[in-house]
Amino acid sequence: MLDALGRNIRYLRISVTDRCNLRCRYCMPAEGVEWVDHSAILTYEQITRLVGLFAAMGVEKVRLTGGEPLVRKGLDSLVRSIKQTPGIRSVYLTTNGLLLADQLPGLLEAGLDGVNLSLDTLDRTQFEAITRRDELDRALAGLNAALAAPGLTVKLNCVPSGENDDQLVPLAALAKDRELAVRFIELMPIGLGSSLTRRTEAEVLTILEAAFGPALPCPQEAGGGPGRYVTFPGFRGKVGFISAVSHRFCQSCDRVRLTAGGFLKTCLQYDCGADLKALLDAGAGDAALAAAIRAAITKKPEGHHFGQASTGRDEGRNMNQIGG
Repeated sequence: MLDALGRNIRYLRISVTDRCNLRCRYCMPAEGVEWVDHSAILTYEQITRLVGLFAAMGVEKVRLTGGEPLVRKGLDSLVRSIKQTPGIRSVYLTTNGLLLADQLPGLLEAGLDGVNLSLDTLDRTQFEAITRRDELDRALAGLNAALAAPGLTVKLNCVPSGENDDQLVPLAALAKDRELAVRFIELMPIGLGSSLTRRTEAEVLTILEAAFGPALPCPQEAGGGPGRYVTFPGFRGKVGFISAVSHRFCQSCDRVRLTAGGFLKTCLQYDCGADLKALLDAGAGDAALAAAIRAAITKKPEGHHFGQASTGRDEGRNMNQIGG
């Protein structure tokens, strides 16, 4: 499935809910969150149907996100349905980890291939300040459960925001004795993140090299994702950087997003795409849905304009509403 620039779209990120059991400062306000009504959220049956269409057009990898996807009941049944879809090679989950330890056995049985766990600090006080919840123990229990699961790919995602500078080294050190990828993701100026401090890849790498010595290059990940990986002397695991602002990777973008409300987003920066939920609710057939998907993909923007003048209709929602 090629867009107008010849980029091969193989990766679909699906938000299954806008709800979350944390209130991270760069993602959601502390109070007054306007939730999408349950009737306006895609059902699992609708998601599975759309995945089948995307797979028939070339999508191979699916990631389930939120909000926090594990707050939606029966997620293992959705994982199973997606994994059984012809053409889908892998299904991954992005989670804050709070509910992961309890639900992981069912997810593994359903065929889950990997977990990305979001964790910005190992300090309890700082965790509560960032997430507005005192839940570090449950997040760490989820991480440990994932690391103990045989065959499961595990990555830890940290957003360096200035207030967790003292935690970048301790988080990276988790990869020293484990087969773990610790990734530092630049805070993108979207929603609440627009007003917060961010650390660039270069700034983070300087901090890490001062602690661990010169970074050693790692081979590019299979699948050609946007992560740039290094390791350090004595490390079993690796450290990655996803730097959409300082190291723009739009020219190789192979992904699109489906919000919990069924809107197909072709670029994180812009409010453009196709309302697939409206078509589903109107009784559209597979041919009409596929045509809408292809039309949206064809108009996928060339790239974002973070740090530059706007060139289109910018996204105004917070990350929990878009899908992480």
